[in-house]
Amino acid sequence: MRKLSLLIGAAAIAAAPSLAMAETGMRAIAFIPHKHPVMKSSHDWVGKVNAALKGTLKINYIGGPEVIGRREQWDAASNGVIDIIFAVFADIQDRAPETASSWLSKCTIPDERNNGHFAHLDAQMAKLNLKLMARVQYGNFYLWMNKNAKTLADLKGLKMRTGSLYDKMMKKLGMVPVTMNSPAVYQALERGVVDGFGWPTAGVLKRGWVKKAKYVVDLPFFGNSNMGAIMNLDRWKKLPADARKKITEISVGYEPGMVKYYQALEAKDWESLKGHVTKIKFSDAENKAYVDAAYETEWARLAEKVGAKRVAELKKLACN
Repeated sequence: MRKLSLLIGAAAIAAAPSLAMAETGMRAIAFIPHKHPVMKSSHDWVGKVNAALKGTLKINYIGGPEVIGRREQWDAASNGVIDIIFAVFADIQDRAPETASSWLSKCTIPDERNNGHFAHLDAQMAKLNLKLMARVQYGNFYLWMNKNAKTLADLKGLKMRTGSLYDKMMKKLGMVPVTMNSPAVYQALERGVVDGFGWPTAGVLKRGWVKKAKYVVDLPFFGNSNMGAIMNLDRWKKLPADARKKITEISVGYEPGMVKYYQALEAKDWESLKGHVTKIKFSDAENKAYVDAAYETEWARLAEKVGAKRVAELKKLACN
């Protein structure tokens, strides 16, 4: 049945050029609820593309994991069941391990376009029949918890919500990662299923998460994030060349403003969080150990998969 559906879909796409000047419609979904503050800029990107390509392409942003589950979205995009996903590379690190360079990158987003790092990530997507069009989120990640830890040793044993991005870091720090999607976080905190979570500043106050997790380690990590606007590669190739060029131009122009938006949002979030959370500070030596747990643990694990020589190349590409 599924094969038949895909064949019907392929036939419909193949027939599309016969419709003179027909506007191509595409459906897009997000890996978390699409109205979450983290996803705001993905809507901006869709708006810019739709405005610039009116009459040629119309992207319909139809929802999030309620449409297709987060863990199934990558296959759905690869197979053409959905056209576009706004998703995080951490969810496919087992299939495309080199995408880890996205969240480990210390380059600016424009630098990634110029030094080949963006092209590297796009090449990883192509192996999965996908096209990376843009980076659509930026911002530091933090660990938030219900315990006022004085030292790194105090973090041991804490049950921490994770998606897939922070697992290795948490384990290195002696924490217990608990995988769950973001809509379940508040209830999990309330019931004591988890003691905290990894997340940027966006939405933690609005969603009520910091009512139960009032402490945050004041050490940002993975600032470049790992979220992209990703299209099924077959759909991308079927777009007119000038439309593909326009999407790329829009994305390149959009990304610096996207970064500024999230930087301003984080500054605003910290102002709003005053009185709601207490910042945890460690000694200089423990600060280094904490940051190393984020970065060096990831690089070491990646070396096990792709080799030390390749990791050295990726570190250079990712400005490490």
